[in-house]
Order: sequence, then structure tokens, then C-alpha cells
Amino acid sequence: MYWSVKKVIPLQDYKLELTFENAKVKVFDMKPHLENGIFNELKNVPLFNTVSVAFDSVVWQNEADFDPKYLYKNSYEL
Repeated sequence: MYWSVKKVIPLQDYKLELTFENAKVKVFDMKPHLENGIFNELKNVPLFNTVSVAFDSVVWQNEADFDPKYLYKNSYEL
């Protein structure tokens, strides 16, 4: 089972504040992923800030996205 992302807020230093359907609020650090493929484009802060919720996860205008299970497992609670 996985928890859907219900809300995302881009934060400073390439982090995302994520609210999941179980009401947990967690932070996901994007920095380790910014050297990989399409995520490299997200070094552009205005593009990074286009993040939104779609299909139970997050997506950017350049069509980069993450699996919600990965986000939940690899983020930390506030």
C-alpha cells in the first residue's frame, strides 16, 4: 500500500513539503536527484517551483515525476 500525495509546497534549497492522504506532513530533499536525467532541469528554480500534485504524486512542467511510495519512504516528518 502507498499513501497518495495530497499537497506539495516547494521549499528553499530544493526541498518539497508533502502532505500525504494519511495526514502526515513530510519533507523530501530533491538535491540528491538533481544530477539524474530530467531532474537536472529542476536546478532552474522557477521550473522547480512549478511542482504540483497529479496522479497521486508530484509532477513538474517538464513532466518529471516521482513514485509516491518513493517519496513517502525517502522523506522525513516535520
